[in-house]
Amino acid sequence: MCVMTHPTDIERHPDIAEMRARYEMAAASPVAQLMDGLTLLSGIYLALSPWIAGFGGLAGITVNNLVTGLCVACLGLGFSFAFGRTYGIAWVAPVLGVWTIVAPWVISGNMSTARTIWSNVVVGLIILALGLATMSLGGSRMNLGGPRLRPTKR
Repeated sequence: MCVMTHPTDIERHPDIAEMRARYEMAAASPVAQLMDGLTLLSGIYLALSPWIAGFGGLAGITVNNLVTGLCVACLGLGFSFAFGRTYGIAWVAPVLGVWTIVAPWVISGNMSTARTIWSNVVVGLIILALGLATMSLGGSRMNLGGPRLRPTKR
């Protein structure tokens, strides 16, 4: 005898609805909106920093800052538009911040000019701090200790 079960509609599960409501509440706060905007601006600055700070001739760091900055800007947009769906990758922003700090010394070639180092270290620290704050924003308003078990009604 074969017992068939119908797949449950996960969208109707009460825990999912509650979790989404909490993420929406966290994303709607003025602090979250400020952090999202600053993350976006930090990413845009990082992408344009070779030309703003005047080290655009260094090919390796120029391409690195452009690509990394665009990634950070996209994360900032994702956090502002759909925090509940992008919260799971919020850990990427601090990693990109650390990479931005160490990039002038890690990328092959002579990248360690004073402008390159100062620009990358300052914006990297900002991205790192904003990324950590974004990660804590979701966790501070939610129970991240695991799923709650509810008794089922029969």
